[in-house]
Amino acid sequence: MEKETMRKRLAQILKDKSLQTNVARVLTSGRTSTYYIDAKMTTLDPEGANLVGQLILDILKPFDIDAIGGYTLGADPIVSVVAALSSETDRPLPAFIVRKEPKKHGERKMIEGPFQRGWKVAVVDDIVTTAGSTLKAIRAVEEEGGEVALALTIVDRLEGGRENLEKGGYKFLSLFTRDDLLEK
Repeated sequence: MEKETMRKRLAQILKDKSLQTNVARVLTSGRTSTYYIDAKMTTLDPEGANLVGQLILDILKPFDIDAIGGYTLGADPIVSVVAALSSETDRPLPAFIVRKEPKKHGERKMIEGPFQRGWKVAVVDDIVTTAGSTLKAIRAVEEEGGEVALALTIVDRLEGGRENLEKGGYKFLSLFTRDDLLEK
């Protein structure tokens, strides 16, 4: 399937399975919204996951990165499918997950998976509003000696996340914006 066809199909799946309109929802950012995007309904769907993984792998092609990861729970299915699909390419990418808090036992890690100091990574999230979760993941990566080559998301809600990331000096890309999904 060609990239534009995949993108259109993923947009339709997001609209059908993840988008709720005319609702009142409190977001992770604390803001209230009249629409809600539960991206996990798409990233945990077989076809949706596959399309997300393929489109993100395509975005990552020009970047020299060693791994992909992000903040739990939004990033978990995304980084897993990207890692799995990347095994079929000439550049397999391991995945890692940033915990909400350090593990209370064992190694007391903040980052789970085969993360290594010195790696250049992509940090991903399913939805970005203010980028608070993405920035937490970025801080954890940098505290562990990693370098963030870019941050990316499936949907940018256009509510300051891009600006917050770019103000921090991070490159930011999104597959879609809220306008792509809310258009009639």
